[in-house]
Amino acid sequence: MRRCLIAALLVVTFTGSAVAQPKPAAPTKPEGEMRYALYVTLAPAWFDPGETTAGFLTPFWILYALHDALVKPMPGNLMAPSLAESWMVSADQRVWEFKLREGVRFHNGDPFTAEDVKFSFQRSKVGKVLKDRVREVEAVGAARVRFHLHEPFPDFLAFYGTLATGAGWIVPKKYVESVGDDGFKKRPVGLGPYKFVSHTPGIELVMEAYEGYWRKTPSVKRLVFKTIPDATTRAAMLKNGEVDVAYMLDSTAALELKRDPSIRLAFSGAIGIHY
Repeated sequence: MRRCLIAALLVVTFTGSAVAQPKPAAPTKPEGEMRYALYVTLAPAWFDPGETTAGFLTPFWILYALHDALVKPMPGNLMAPSLAESWMVSADQRVWEFKLREGVRFHNGDPFTAEDVKFSFQRSKVGKVLKDRVREVEAVGAARVRFHLHEPFPDFLAFYGTLATGAGWIVPKKYVESVGDDGFKKRPVGLGPYKFVSHTPGIELVMEAYEGYWRKTPSVKRLVFKTIPDATTRAAMLKNGEVDVAYMLDSTAALELKRDPSIRLAFSGAIGIHY
């Protein structure tokens, strides 16, 4: 069996891959599982897209794994339709109407509706730049939603349909109202390709592929994110086959790993600024 080993320097997203023959002493793992060594302790607030604001840097790989949005950046399209099949703007630029994708269900089986879109926007901590410009969010039946603005705002989609805020990322109204904000952070439910399995603070986060995902079910069936604060330990775990991906390695560890032909160093160029 072949396995992928990646060491990432200064990255917060998956940026490359390499294929290598497994070493005889490498620990075994379930088929279809990817294991990551992270340099941070995962905060429960990161599991809630409503907490995403300009001043709160959420690792966006968490949003893309657990959740989905009406419109979001995708390869080749910075404002790609996702849960919204299409949208239109009124002639006076004061009304944005989104046609929602039908037949989509949250990880817990709840149907996705316009009420979830309205609820997600209202509870999000998006700040004054966007929220103060919206006069009303109107659910028009189950599959259509309208945003009524106080005045024309050409940058509406730049804020709502990108990573500038978490306002366009959808959570299940019925479930959140049932368990509360704190309960949702402890056991999030979303519309993304992976569903939450468990989170042991300071140790690991586990996700599994969601078979009901409206796009294509992921080929990697299980993701395990381990919190490993020490860079030397992360590098050693990668080299020994205990993890498949290691983030934020220092120069000493990187130079050592570079000599291993089974490991590839991948660079993003910087941690990045999200707007």
